[in-house]
Formats: sequence, structure tokens, C-alpha cells
Amino acid sequence: MQTDTGNIGDLLAATEVGGLTRSAFLLRAAIATAGISGLGAVAPFVSEAIAAGSMTDVEILNFALTLEYLESDFYNVKAAELSLGSQARSYAKQFGEQEQDHVEAITKTIKELGGTPVAKPTFTFPVSNEQSFLQLASTFENLGVGAYNGAAPMITEKPVLAAAGSIVQVEARHAAAINLLIGKSPTPTGAFDEPKSKSQVLEAAKPYIR
Repeated sequence: MQTDTGNIGDLLAATEVGGLTRSAFLLRAAIATAGISGLGAVAPFVSEAIAAGSMTDVEILNFALTLEYLESDFYNVKAAELSLGSQARSYAKQFGEQEQDHVEAITKTIKELGGTPVAKPTFTFPVSNEQSFLQLASTFENLGVGAYNGAAPMITEKPVLAAAGSIVQVEARHAAAINLLIGKSPTPTGAFDEPKSKSQVLEAAKPYIR
């Protein structure tokens, strides 16, 4: 199946995230940016935003938890509403279980660090068939990889960094599997993501942040 990448931005723009303040803003911006400026823009934006806000490990973990909530809800709730082929449904089940494991692991770590896990937001996913589901799955998985890589340099506790490194590898494997299923290359085109400045990313994402 060949993916029509032209409407990914529209799908992302219609994805709503509610229930948070600063974390929701960052998540909306990252999601919008992934569709507008390319996934390579996500990591430097998240990294810059975290650095500017002097976020603690708990705050970074809560940001990651929001992404994991999103992916878990996408696979475990939205997938059940759609008619998916056998391979797509198999991936949705497997990935959904793993994303929920991530949610539980991050929640536990936040509590162990003396923090309070952020409440699960409300998500609305604008997909209606297998093709649009897989397109958005690819975007979310690659977004997760970019977000973890962007946040990693800001983490101070080694056990937290190790956990993030372990999770990002699973997210990358998810991304590769989904990309292969929709006819995209499972490997990146370059050795590194091309960074964009915060102002460039915000300017491109501003019309799509709700």
C-alpha cells in the first residue's frame, strides 16, 4: 500500500489533545510540527522547549507519559473502532500492549521519584479507515522517537535515562514496522535528523496548534 503523505498534516491538525496546560501545548506543537515541517524538526523543538523551561526529570517523564497515553489510547481504543486487516490489527494489539506497559512503567518511575503522574488527557483521532490509521500510527511512532531523543540530553538521573533509551528503541521498531507496512522506507534517509530553530518550528506550527 502506498501512503498519500499529502493529508498527514490535515490528520494531525485535527487531532485534539485536552486536559493539560503547558504539557498539552508542547504535545500539540510537536504533533503539528511532525506533519508540517517533518519529523526531523520535532527533536530539536522538544529539546529546546524542555531546556528553556528548566524541566526536572519528573516533568520530562510526565511529558513522555502524555505521549505514551496518546499512543496507548490510539492503539487500544481507536483501533477497536475500525475495520483493520490482519497485519494492522496484529500490530495494533501488540503495540497497544507495549505502549500501555510504557504508561505503567513511567507512572511507577514518577511516583518513585516523589512526583505525581499527570492525568490522562482526552484524545480525538481523525481516522476512519486502515490507511489513515496507519498513516497516523507512523507519525505518532516517529514522533515518539524524536521526542525521546530530544529530551534525553536533559535527563539527569541515569536510571531514568536508561529507561528512556530502552523505550525509544521499541518506539523506533514500531515506526519501522508501520512504515514498511504502508510502503515507506523503514530506515531514515539520513544519519541524523536535520534540526530547525524554535522560531522556525513555532512559526510553521502556529496555525495548526489548537
